[in-house]
Amino acid sequence: MLRVGSRATCMACRNLVSTNMGVRFRIPLQKLHPFSRAIHHRYSGNNNPQRPPHRAAARYFTSMSRLPMRPPKPPPKSGGHGYQQQRNFWVARLAARLLKLRYILLGTAVGGGYTAKKTYDEWKDMLPDFSEYNWVIPDFVWELSEQIDLDKLAKALPEMEEIAKLLPDFDKIGENFTFLKGLLTSGVSLGSEVKGASGLHLLLDTSGDPPLKATDSSGAVTHEAGDKQYKKSSDKEKVDQLQEELLRTQLRYQRMLERLEKENKELRKVVLQKDDKGIHQRKVKKSLIDMYSEVLDILSDYDANYNTQDHLPRVVVVGDQSAGKTSVLEMIAQARIFPRGSGEMMTRSPVKVTLSEGPHHVALFKDSGREFDLTKEEDLAALRHEIELRMRKSVKEGQTVSSETISLSVKGPGIQRMVLVDLPGVISTVTTGMATDTKETIFSISKAYMQNPNAIILCIQDGSVDAERSIVTDLVSQMDPQGKRTIFVLTKVDLAEKNLASPSRIQQIVEGKLFPMKALGYFAVVTGKGSSAERIDSIKEYEEDFFQNSRLLRDGMLKAHQVTTKNLSLAVADCFWKMVRESVEQQADVFKASRFNLETEWKNNYPRLRELDRNELYEKAKNEILDEVISLSQVTPQHWESILQKKLWERVSTHVIENIYLPAAQTMDSGTFNTTVDIKLKQWTDKQLPHKALEVAWETLQEEFARFMAEYKGKDQDDIFDKLKEAVKDESIKRHKWNERALDSLRVIQHNALEDRSITDKPQWDAAIQFMEETLQSRLKDTESVIRDMVGPDWKERWLNWKNRTPDQHIRNETKNELDRLLKLHDEHTAYLANDEVTTVRKNLEARNVEVDPVLIKDTWHQLYRRHFLQKALAHCSLCKRGFYYYQRHFVDSELECNDVVLFWRIQRMLVITANTLRQQLTNTEVRRLEKNVKEVLDDFGEDIEKKTQLITGRRVQLAEDLKKVREIQEKLEAFIEALHKEK
Repeated sequence: MLRVGSRATCMACRNLVSTNMGVRFRIPLQKLHPFSRAIHHRYSGNNNPQRPPHRAAARYFTSMSRLPMRPPKPPPKSGGHGYQQQRNFWVARLAARLLKLRYILLGTAVGGGYTAKKTYDEWKDMLPDFSEYNWVIPDFVWELSEQIDLDKLAKALPEMEEIAKLLPDFDKIGENFTFLKGLLTSGVSLGSEVKGASGLHLLLDTSGDPPLKATDSSGAVTHEAGDKQYKKSSDKEKVDQLQEELLRTQLRYQRMLERLEKENKELRKVVLQKDDKGIHQRKVKKSLIDMYSEVLDILSDYDANYNTQDHLPRVVVVGDQSAGKTSVLEMIAQARIFPRGSGEMMTRSPVKVTLSEGPHHVALFKDSGREFDLTKEEDLAALRHEIELRMRKSVKEGQTVSSETISLSVKGPGIQRMVLVDLPGVISTVTTGMATDTKETIFSISKAYMQNPNAIILCIQDGSVDAERSIVTDLVSQMDPQGKRTIFVLTKVDLAEKNLASPSRIQQIVEGKLFPMKALGYFAVVTGKGSSAERIDSIKEYEEDFFQNSRLLRDGMLKAHQVTTKNLSLAVADCFWKMVRESVEQQADVFKASRFNLETEWKNNYPRLRELDRNELYEKAKNEILDEVISLSQVTPQHWESILQKKLWERVSTHVIENIYLPAAQTMDSGTFNTTVDIKLKQWTDKQLPHKALEVAWETLQEEFARFMAEYKGKDQDDIFDKLKEAVKDESIKRHKWNERALDSLRVIQHNALEDRSITDKPQWDAAIQFMEETLQSRLKDTESVIRDMVGPDWKERWLNWKNRTPDQHIRNETKNELDRLLKLHDEHTAYLANDEVTTVRKNLEARNVEVDPVLIKDTWHQLYRRHFLQKALAHCSLCKRGFYYYQRHFVDSELECNDVVLFWRIQRMLVITANTLRQQLTNTEVRRLEKNVKEVLDDFGEDIEKKTQLITGRRVQLAEDLKKVREIQEKLEAFIEALHKEK
């Protein structure tokens, strides 16, 4: 008997052991699975199968997995019903095993899928992150893949047979190397034998004749030497054949690579040019070389006050005049972009060219948005013309060359990324038409660029002239004596090979053995046949054909990597970027230190002011000036009319008194007075009065504008703007032109006002009398002052102030006294003295020993009579205060004639009407036009950098400018360094 827990079964045969807890079963051991019986005997400690099991066996079965209960297997041969149950149970077991297989397959599939996914994730993590380059992949990639003819591309690739043809005959090469090895071995043995036999050395002459050997009596050695020499000449021919075959193979490879590269370039261009879905409208990141070029542009404008020098790398192209500098640069840029001349100086200022790769072959200036298509001849001609204009504009009067840099960017497929600076050619003699210091100026410009320790010097030497005539090589050797950053380029090699009697001289040049300078590398190039109309593609073909057929390359004088401008551009670009990576971080640290120094100076000197640079200060001043101009529109009409009326009378009062009133009033006849006044007023109105009125209005506008600017200046205004505001005011007034169309209408208005004689009321009459009195009193005061100056101080001044009269004043005083007596005798005397009266006065003065000139008498009489007349006019004016009644009743025969009062009323009314008319024109038209002129002047000054520099000056401005520049340089350098590290 086994007492077991619930649902314990045998794991091997799955036979039922026990079911419900606490129920006892008697299970024969024969019905247990053999494995179960073995376990039973093991745990029971009974080796006899007939012995009942131990309780330990029950504990083992109790610990087994709890599985569903199955009925016990029927014994064999237990009858039909038992056999049917056994059969059904076998079918069930088969079905269970099939189901078990399904689960195994399902589990295997799940496990395999998980393993595959895990492997895929691991591989994916191993790949680099290309997410930041998603902007390069356009949306039309799948459309483009459908458009590219892949079959045509596959056909363009070389077949295996063609590649096999290009490969050298390795069997033949092996035979040749075996032959060479044997030749060397035989040569060594031969030398040993000869040395051992006779003790003489083998002597070879330059003619190639058989060598002479010392012979013994039998002549065997001589015969053997002849055979060896014949064999050696045959071996030399085989060596030459081998060298030619290798050269041909190399050239075939070169052509094949160029063809594949050209096809790759075309496909790449198609991909870059496909912008139908707006790839250019996306925010495209700046290329690495463009970021670097921006830093160089900023540095070129930066004036370092703390000895911060520009040591960033760039390729400096130097050479003698007409050595081919510009041609080499054009070959690298793949376009004829520079103006050309026959022997004359064309490069008159440094030209910085930023080369980069792009889908279109274009060029543009840094300060212009126009793109020049370098595939079109008209755009190329326009670009060359623009460069020439900029060069001539940069050259100051009296100079030949300029240090001002012209910045140009060239993009195109397959162009190597770098920054080059083309400098004016070095000259040895100053010719007619050049400035006397041209040679020294070119040397100083070249040294300024080459003394940069990180600048790559591209030294261009003309190969068609004698090397001894070179000037630039000495200059370069002085600036870079170790040759650590110099690349030597020999141009016009085709002419050099044709003209030189010894081509080995070219080999000496490119090996650095002829010139005293050292260099990183030496290159030989051909940049054309001498015609400026040649295209770059034809020049490249000519260059390749020349070197393929040149014996310089065939004879081993030049190496394949030392020829063609293509290899040159690759080497220069590689050297440029190597230098950039080595030095850019050091330069960033230098500018960081400079920034700290500038910020420290600002905090110490201007702690409460913001760091406003020249442009920001200009904008601030611009707003202040515009506010002042707007203040003109706030002037009241009464103020305008008051100052216009006052200024206009000051301008015309002299003419009215001297040319109209006095001549008419001195006639002593009312009819003649009115006639004279009307005629003179008409003439004055037609010719002078309107122009005088416009001048007064324009001057008033200027004075009010200046007054507002002066008043605004006192309101905590920065005095740094004084020069700018004064210049803006002067330039605005200079540009302002008064509207002349109002002149005719003003003339009509003034004429109508002066024609009116009707004074309607007593206040107007009184106002006219007051105006007349003020005017006459002012003139009387001026006249008395003139007389006082003529006769000198009176007796009071002489006694009190110790002043004396001059002899001339004494004579005039005596003449005055004599004329005063005459006026007292003839109170109604006319304005002019008669000749007999002049004679009488002169004789009376001579009687008192005073010699007087008749002209002096008349001059003195004029001032005395003027005073006498003004005094009488003032007295008459007082009488006319009560004459309005007679004037209104038109009493012509009245003893009181006040025509002079009517004249002054007409003048006064004309002044009022004119002032009102001018005020309307000022407020409605001229103030707005002046405001417009001020805006235009401010805009023009804002675009003129030199003007702003002249008008906004001071250490504060310069310090803010330097701070802005240094910060900008540092930020752009850090951004460039970050992009450079990412590119690595």
